[in-house]
Amino acid sequence: MNMNTYKFIFCLIHLLRSISKISALTDSIITSQSLKDGKTLVSEGGSFELGFFSPGNSKNRYLGIWYKNIPVRTVVWVAKRQNPIKDSSGTLMINSTGSLVLSRRNNSAVLYTKPSKGAQDPILQLLDSGNLVLRENIDGNTDVYLWQSFDYPSDTLLPYMKLGWDLRTGLNRRLFSWKNSDDPSPGMLSRGIELAEYPQIVMRKGSRKIYRSGSWNGMQFSGGPELRLNPVFEYKFVFNQEEVYYMYQLKNKSIISRLVLNETTSSRERYVWVEADQSWKLYSVIPRDYCDNYALCGANGICSISNSPVCRCLDGFKPKSAQSWNSIDWSLGCIRNETLDCQSKHDFMKISGFKLPDTPYSWVNMSMNLEECRKTCLKNCSCIAYANSDISRQGTGCILWFGDLVDIREITDGRQDLYIRITASNRPYRPPVKILVVIVTAIAVSCGVLLVSYCVCRWKMKSEEENNGGDNISEVANEDLDLPLFSLATLSLATENFSVNMKLGEGGFGPVYKGTLEDGQNIGVKTLSKYSGQGPNEFKNEVKLIVKLQHRNLVKLLGCCIEGEEKMLVYEYMPNGSLDSFVFDQTRAKLLDWSKRFNIICGVARGLLYLHQDSRLRIIHRDLKMSNVLLDKELNPKISDFGMARTFVGDQSGEKTKRIVGTYGYMAPEYAFYGSFSVKSDVFSFGILLLEVISGKKNRGFDHPQNQNLIGYVSVKQM
Repeated sequence: MNMNTYKFIFCLIHLLRSISKISALTDSIITSQSLKDGKTLVSEGGSFELGFFSPGNSKNRYLGIWYKNIPVRTVVWVAKRQNPIKDSSGTLMINSTGSLVLSRRNNSAVLYTKPSKGAQDPILQLLDSGNLVLRENIDGNTDVYLWQSFDYPSDTLLPYMKLGWDLRTGLNRRLFSWKNSDDPSPGMLSRGIELAEYPQIVMRKGSRKIYRSGSWNGMQFSGGPELRLNPVFEYKFVFNQEEVYYMYQLKNKSIISRLVLNETTSSRERYVWVEADQSWKLYSVIPRDYCDNYALCGANGICSISNSPVCRCLDGFKPKSAQSWNSIDWSLGCIRNETLDCQSKHDFMKISGFKLPDTPYSWVNMSMNLEECRKTCLKNCSCIAYANSDISRQGTGCILWFGDLVDIREITDGRQDLYIRITASNRPYRPPVKILVVIVTAIAVSCGVLLVSYCVCRWKMKSEEENNGGDNISEVANEDLDLPLFSLATLSLATENFSVNMKLGEGGFGPVYKGTLEDGQNIGVKTLSKYSGQGPNEFKNEVKLIVKLQHRNLVKLLGCCIEGEEKMLVYEYMPNGSLDSFVFDQTRAKLLDWSKRFNIICGVARGLLYLHQDSRLRIIHRDLKMSNVLLDKELNPKISDFGMARTFVGDQSGEKTKRIVGTYGYMAPEYAFYGSFSVKSDVFSFGILLLEVISGKKNRGFDHPQNQNLIGYVSVKQM
């Protein structure tokens, strides 16, 4: 082999090393390299990108991570977000001691991690999970991290990120919202696991609690049954002497999902990316409803979203202030009807299907059984309630409460039992066993007779349906409403089998999906959940009303589907969604200048006037609110959701009801207190909507130290 051959081989080796270094720059840097403003790292699979950016209209520069493979830039992590770089001088590098350094002009450090002991050959790499890791550049040591961005989250939780504590180091991984779309520095809203005797996830606005998940019961958080069964993600909760954290991962790896704290709406929102629409869709939100607001019903009160009013006292308790309670101010809570006397005989009252009370004053023993837990509580006069801490293993563990019971709410499909201390005299009456046997036997016989009768009737109805060709159409469709009927198969095909990717939102009635018919027409499909507050009567009411209404500011009903237990309404598709998604969103609200807001207000007023005066029947909507005003592609408003509406004829102007329906914050006082409603009730709701459109603030969620709601604030300003 001659000298020229050696030179060629040497040059080839050098070239290959250079190519290797160039390719390494795509997702990582080593100590001899740096990342400057204008350059980026891209994870190996192309999912995430790391670089410098300016948020919104800001000119400040930040180091951040965002999704690479979607067209909408969505930032999921920001380094040292309270300390922006004022120009394009930002540089990221690993120094000679193995520390990660983010610096700006004059080499002043923005981010500086502590030197890593024993880091011989560190490498900074952006992973396809969205995690930026500093690790040893040694084969077989890829999972040992010297530092990682997942330990310092911003406002976003990604799959496989831990939310919670490393008890060995004291590291607390907690989410903080952005201040606004132009400023990623930590806002008022935060969410994380708070350490008490029994940890739970808590969301705060400043120092004030606004939501908590309820304690972990071995299967789920007692206040979050929706986590247990869902088609999108699975999760785990780890609680031991080394770590306490929550983590979720996707069941379908092709789905892109993120959980975000939103400063504007004071909520935690979970999104999924819909490839067909090239947009993020809201999958779930917390707080979910009125009862999720922390301690809404005060001490020893229970919140039930299906009741009106939503708050009541625990059995054996009464409002501390009857006057405040009757004025729908439940903050003072409830007190016992009969004071507990430690010398008296005590017992426990069992309640089921609730989010367990808050745990700042509690005691936990994971090895006790339920009977041992009861005896322990009974021995301590200060113990006012007990429950199993883990219901996954036939009920084990013990949790005791001392002091008032705060933030209890009813939970659909809740599996938790709570035992509350009462005096023996307050113990519910239990009839003798013989009487119970007689009653149960009588009920069983009656049920048997009814069951046989029901089966016979069903058999006859089925025979008649088969003789008539098997048409499965309810009385709604049989009426001469000139309304097209869609088959379940047609709507299933249009909505991709009611895919979560097609989900537009969810109300008390059930989820709403976007669909596309075979002719290309886009539709909105409103499904009636069998667990919804809107039952068959409300469904029938909505069909009858809307099919007869024709106005440019009322949503148009295209048809319905009624097959078996499935009941659905098919509407014209409103591409811009509901009004609240614009007004209360800091970014989208900028699209609503004053002329557009004026046009929306006038459009809603025209639609309401039509309902009250110009339609064939006088109609009172009874649930006019921001989320029930939909916007078409030109942002023209259309009133929707007539499930709670009532009709009047002639000179009839109002009515009274014991069943209060609607949304607190929009209800007229005479309706909320006494059940009296009329056209004035809708006018009151329109007034609240008007204030919210103008101010951009929610009436019910208005946060001002001297005013409980937006109305009070405006009234004071006018004085």
